[in-house]
Amino acid sequence: MLPETQSRTPVTERVAAWSIRHRALTLVGWVALVLIALLSGTLLDGESRRSTDPGESGRAQTALNAQRTFDPLRENVLVEAKAPDAPPFTANEDLRRATEDLVTTLTRSGAVTDVRSPLATEGAERISADGRSGLVGFSIAGEEKDIRPNFETAVVRISSVAARHPAVRLGQSGDLSLSSVVDKGIREDVKRSEFLSLPMTLVILLIVFGALVAASVPLLLAGASVAATFGFLSVVDDFTPINSATTVITLLIGMAVGVDYSLFFLRRQREERARGHSVDDAIRISARTSGHVVVVSGVTVVLCVSGLAFTGLDNFSGLAISTAFVVGLAVLGAVTVLPALLSLLGDKVDRGRIPWLGKRRTAAESSRFWSATARAVTRRPALWGGLAAALLILLTLPALGMRLQDPTPAESLPRSTATIDAAIRTQEAFPGVVYPATVVLTAENGGPVDSPALRSAITELDRRIGETGGVLNRPIAVANVDEAVVVRVPLSGAGRDAASDAALAKLRTELLPATIGEVDGVDFAVSGRTANARDFADRVIERMPLVFGFVLLAAFVLLLLAFRSVAVSLVSLVLNLLSIGAAYGVLTWIFQDGHFASLLGFTPYGGVVGWLPMFMFVLLLGLSMDYHIFILSRIREHRAEGAVTAIVRGTGTSAGVVSGAAVIMVGVFSVFVTLSAIEYKMMGVGMAVAVLIDATLVRGVLLPAFLALLGDRGRRPDRKSVASERVPELSSPNA
Repeated sequence: MLPETQSRTPVTERVAAWSIRHRALTLVGWVALVLIALLSGTLLDGESRRSTDPGESGRAQTALNAQRTFDPLRENVLVEAKAPDAPPFTANEDLRRATEDLVTTLTRSGAVTDVRSPLATEGAERISADGRSGLVGFSIAGEEKDIRPNFETAVVRISSVAARHPAVRLGQSGDLSLSSVVDKGIREDVKRSEFLSLPMTLVILLIVFGALVAASVPLLLAGASVAATFGFLSVVDDFTPINSATTVITLLIGMAVGVDYSLFFLRRQREERARGHSVDDAIRISARTSGHVVVVSGVTVVLCVSGLAFTGLDNFSGLAISTAFVVGLAVLGAVTVLPALLSLLGDKVDRGRIPWLGKRRTAAESSRFWSATARAVTRRPALWGGLAAALLILLTLPALGMRLQDPTPAESLPRSTATIDAAIRTQEAFPGVVYPATVVLTAENGGPVDSPALRSAITELDRRIGETGGVLNRPIAVANVDEAVVVRVPLSGAGRDAASDAALAKLRTELLPATIGEVDGVDFAVSGRTANARDFADRVIERMPLVFGFVLLAAFVLLLLAFRSVAVSLVSLVLNLLSIGAAYGVLTWIFQDGHFASLLGFTPYGGVVGWLPMFMFVLLLGLSMDYHIFILSRIREHRAEGAVTAIVRGTGTSAGVVSGAAVIMVGVFSVFVTLSAIEYKMMGVGMAVAVLIDATLVRGVLLPAFLALLGDRGRRPDRKSVASERVPELSSPNA
């Protein structure tokens, strides 16, 4: 057995040894932890906390939330002829009859209020500029509990009118229509990600391990970590917003890191068994080496992701918390549960071997390809390192023209959805109606704000809107919400482009101060999709240097503590920045410039999601450290054999684990590409490309080249990190 030297034995090895001695307690404790998490999520799940937008849109939202009633949800129905050569709206009897039927049916349903018709005396603003379309608007009636039933009633009534007028197309879109289709898309995406990620990961693990039991262990641990995280988050979201997008991201990140950490440990244990060590000794060696890597990697990921909290955005804080939970549980499972489980299974872990694969994977072996590559690179490190760096810089160049712009629901989801198609058609015919600015008017000292002076100012605002030449549009909609007044103003543009931002700025800085701002005692704040996205992007850009600085500093300090080398730590950060930059460039080239759009199933809208670059930076810097820490640790184990030999052998022996981990990561992140929202597709492509580059070009060429150029400057001969300790000889190989 390995000698018990508690004073020098690394913590990870001592923890693993304790887990081996108390296998039953460890496994029961893990099951109890997962059950407690799931039960707490069920028993303690209260009302989820709503997120608050930053800036002026956040003030508008807070003012509305303070009212006893709520802003009525507005819906629009576009009325147009199906035939492209049909007469214009005012001369088309089919359109007029369908509009009359629609207005009458909706009014009599009792499910809606404030029905506005293009056939009314003041309805000229509800006929499109080309004269071919009409717009019927209404609000959903009732209190909060009545909204969903009344909305569904209105949908049924609209469908019945459409059936009675086959020559007319009725397209419904609006507040609840769009939010419903977005929520449905997210639910379907969650199901699709679960359906695809689990079997795909199992297949990859079967290829890596060649045995069913060995492949199932990482999958079960990762699944348990994700399930426990979801349970705990059901309690956390009572205090911090956890949105549905965070759920999808947490699921896939949890599966990726959970499987990776178990893979690092399990592959090392199998290698040590192949060298003749006993089951428990092999586990302890794995805990000392791979276990240390897992802990350092997990802490790095958690610290990097915690940088999102510096944005001051509660949705990002929720994402940081959820990622910390799932990564922390994955690390805990890898260093405690996995040793106990492997000790319990013994050689049974190799049961269920797959023919050919099972035989090929039983022995530890060095990759001939990556060993040969590292050998060639270390002979001419400046040449090969320079070429690889130049290639990554070339891939980064498109990112210099990256435009940060969030998509609207119509740009995010496929047009094949009826509501999205209706929203696009309505936005084209009546610019700004689908995504209007929401102006919230309140009294400075509280109390009712409505007054003759305010109504006169709103009339003046409407008049000035008509003089903007289409920068701001009509019709505006005015509603009393308890003591506040809400004015909806259509903006030009697509909702989240430069034209919409310019219209928003004109409304905020010119028209509102000149009209509403002249009324004493009245405060105004502008919200809406355009305003929310603009204020969110401004906050992200403002806090980005702080987030990046914290993440880089945290990663550098952790690498310095792990390897005791300033040069190695700096090189690792530079290499990660190169791979992230290349991923930015590929992301811009594909999604902003529109390459492979039909293949990936998206419609380019001329930008990249505003929050994605910062999110990718934070997460990738943490995740990609897995490979660097693992490879550097393997190189340090061979450092007594000489610098070049250590680089070649460390790169070759780590190839199997890193390649398997990278394939799993790329596979899991590729699941994002199959999801419906373009934001997920961008994230999947960006993350997969970065991991792929990191596991091939960076791992196989740049890292060996830089280490060869560093030579002895990359080590501290007078001090050793835990990761660099050589495994002591055993008293008996078969003990």
